[in-house]
Amino acid sequence: MKQHYDPFWEKLEDPRFEEWHQQLPSLLEEALHPEGNGNLPRWLEALETLNQFERNQPCDLTASAVQAGQDDLSPEDKSKLESALRALMPWRKGPFNIHGIEIDTEWHSDWKWDRVSPHLSPLKNKRVLDIGCGSGYHLWRMAREQPELAVGVDPSLLSMSQFLALKHFIGEAVPAYFLPLTLEQLPVSRRGGAFHTVFSMGVLYHRRSPIDHIYDLKNQLLPGGELVLETLVMPESYGQLLVPEDRYAQMRNVWFLPSVKELTRWIERCGFENVRCVDLNQTTTEEQRTTDWMTWNSLADFLDPNDHNKTAEGYPAPLRAVMIATKPQ
Repeated sequence: MKQHYDPFWEKLEDPRFEEWHQQLPSLLEEALHPEGNGNLPRWLEALETLNQFERNQPCDLTASAVQAGQDDLSPEDKSKLESALRALMPWRKGPFNIHGIEIDTEWHSDWKWDRVSPHLSPLKNKRVLDIGCGSGYHLWRMAREQPELAVGVDPSLLSMSQFLALKHFIGEAVPAYFLPLTLEQLPVSRRGGAFHTVFSMGVLYHRRSPIDHIYDLKNQLLPGGELVLETLVMPESYGQLLVPEDRYAQMRNVWFLPSVKELTRWIERCGFENVRCVDLNQTTTEEQRTTDWMTWNSLADFLDPNDHNKTAEGYPAPLRAVMIATKPQ
């Protein structure tokens, strides 16, 4: 896994990455320690199987299902490849298509990207940071816009393994990289942030201190940079803020669900300008569901069976807002 970062260091030429060069190696060493996750040997074995297949395959990052390789393997090789990919289950964010093998993930992440992407400033030749990137699906879609650098951050070693599986076939021509860390662990430059666009999608409601999370995102942005924040919110009719009594949609780690108006105030209080909500969408059981590649319970199991406009606990069903804001110059 460490060799994944050899070309990454070369991309951090800007002086604003000085602290990254100084601090990241030891952070990565600790994160990738073999004893950090008992499943890691199994995932590494799956990645080792992928090394039997040719790297740098033709890819299509514009397709809804990110594609790498063509449907040209022998039945025996295709079966071996599928077994290796299934060893990396559950696949939550996607979809993907690798050598004709369709990975039907729990989330139709392409639907979210279709809602977000029309509102973005151009990513070409920019440095992009995606916090809570999961398997990296959105990172690959961002890479299609030809950024100078696209960095995904997520502490899940399974997500990292899934990303590296795609990276094996897509290759180094696409400057996308994965850091198995948290936002809070990322070094902060003394010269200010280093990224033109910072994404945080599906993370804020898991943070016990959402204001600190917004400030941490701001610290990674260049002056004039763009924040893209997607999170669960409450309908305005519900009130200013929901703090679940215990669980929300069966999730224990949900802390604060503000209204869009309240969320706008939070972002403005953190010093951002031009704060606006560009999309508001209630998640459906077609967008998030159990599949052959994620066989555990999913959204349908977390909603009121008689009224999908409510969670199992009786709260308003998941409503997601996409907020965009600018860090002052």
